[in-house]
Amino acid sequence: MDTIMFLGFNLYAWITIVTVLAMFTVLIFTKIRADVVFLAAIGILLVAGVVDEKEAFSGFSSSSTVIVGVLFIVLAGLMHTGVLNWIVKHLLGQPKKYSGAIVRMMFPVAALSSFLSNTTVVALFVGIVKMWSKKLGISPSKLLIPLSYASGMGGVCTLIGTPPNLIISGLYTDQTGQTMNILSITIPGIFCLIVGIISVIAMRKLLPDRKAPESAFEDASEYTVEFLVPSDSKYIGQSISAAGLDSVKGGSLIEIIRFDNVVVSPVLPDEPIMGGDRLVFSGQIDELLDLKKSHNLSSVDNSVFSTKAGRHRQLKTAYITFGSSLINTTISESNFEKNNNVTLVAVSRRGVRIDRSPREVVLQAGDTLLLECSPKMKVGESRIFSQVHFFDSEQVANIGGKTLLSSLIMIAMVALSAANVLSMMNCAILAAFAMLIFKCCNVDQAMKAVNWDILMVFAGSVVLGLALQKTGIAEKMAYGILNICGSSPLLVMTAVCLVATFVTEFISNTAAGAIFAPIMYQAAAKLGYDPFPFLIALMISVSSSFATPIGSPTHMLVYGPGGYRFSDFFKIGFFMNIIILAANIFIVHLVYPFTPLK
Repeated sequence: MDTIMFLGFNLYAWITIVTVLAMFTVLIFTKIRADVVFLAAIGILLVAGVVDEKEAFSGFSSSSTVIVGVLFIVLAGLMHTGVLNWIVKHLLGQPKKYSGAIVRMMFPVAALSSFLSNTTVVALFVGIVKMWSKKLGISPSKLLIPLSYASGMGGVCTLIGTPPNLIISGLYTDQTGQTMNILSITIPGIFCLIVGIISVIAMRKLLPDRKAPESAFEDASEYTVEFLVPSDSKYIGQSISAAGLDSVKGGSLIEIIRFDNVVVSPVLPDEPIMGGDRLVFSGQIDELLDLKKSHNLSSVDNSVFSTKAGRHRQLKTAYITFGSSLINTTISESNFEKNNNVTLVAVSRRGVRIDRSPREVVLQAGDTLLLECSPKMKVGESRIFSQVHFFDSEQVANIGGKTLLSSLIMIAMVALSAANVLSMMNCAILAAFAMLIFKCCNVDQAMKAVNWDILMVFAGSVVLGLALQKTGIAEKMAYGILNICGSSPLLVMTAVCLVATFVTEFISNTAAGAIFAPIMYQAAAKLGYDPFPFLIALMISVSSSFATPIGSPTHMLVYGPGGYRFSDFFKIGFFMNIIILAANIFIVHLVYPFTPLK
């Protein structure tokens, strides 16, 4: 079977190519989780004989995968000791104009993202950006895209800032026996960051001016209506179900306020109706008003329904994330409310409330939901978090003595690695142990902090890169690039980085790094040059996804709060891609000139 050739590739190579293309298709056009897709790809390559059992599981034992996993524990220590909250409280200040807000936001976010999870940093800053936008009198959409951009550009400033850096540096180590310093990419990364910040300020008119999604829910009277059960009502003593109030046209019963102000929520079908009850319905008001006549209910002169704290139930806003199982469905078709003990009150899209029964709205990514739920619900630990993201879900940690301690542990980890005193993996493991020993976080918090989905994607990407090398695909593609670009190392570097920048707009930067790292390495080697500068440029390119909201998890985090449309990212992102690509090639070539192999 290995001797069968077609278009220069053997059967194993074609199996790998088809698997990669199938992965791209599934990731782009379906809602199947990325970790499941990568696990399936590993299984296909193993069963087909492209990789053996040892190679199939090599991604899970890879030093890069171990480092990523251990860094989640380090991050848990920083989060639970309030390091990020201290930075937000003491270092950001209050900007007085838009350009000042951009600089005050993007530099700290980039600095934090150089060492911490980009998604964690962005999630923390979303609330701050929304407060700034109110004080500056501008839409949050003017600041949230720059926030996401800053996290991506900051992530490439160190080897541990983003997973593809570790994959690419791991390949370099495997092939050459030499390790990259944790700060190898810092100078090129900072240069591109500065260019990026200047570009955002210069192109700020291309940033959309969208209405804040939660503004559609500012007045409770616009999406709720209260009815009073008169003392002579024939429904007194009957259950909600028997009275036909558990499933009504145009909305749903979200709570009952008894005559003694006791609140019943959620309302179960067997809940009895009493005289003097206030029935609070949400949904399409004009349709719900028909209940007044059909059930002989009375109007309420002064509504007591409120979104303020202190209630047994509270209203919370959340938005639907990309990949959510709720996309293209209605709440009435699912068990979402029952499983998560919430009630859907209203739906808005791009800052405008949808004027029909919320439970019948076909949901889309980015839709904002107004949910009535328990204020004690820990959304970060709930199943609901995989389907929607709450605007106010981030918990504030206490700032104290351990805040300084965890910071020192993080600084020591970076310093020891940068000075080559210990390997990056040893530094990360020691830092994680220190976080646990000094109780910056406990074992349960550390284990919950580990994102197993990301680790699965990371491990799968390592195996994918191995398959591309083993089957000769990377080498053949490198030859193809050389045939097109000739023997110019600068042109070859630019061509690969350009394609990588385009591809990473549609798949994870981790997968893009795994695919293009062996191709870039082979291309540099065939030209007779040290692959080091080529791989440094690639690190920046695979994390330069500015033009689509699906190009980065942080884009997805800001998509809902910003009330964005899909095309909003492309308007400014296309130019950002070109600018950062040019800055990347320029600075890498300047800092790391091409060196012939010995």
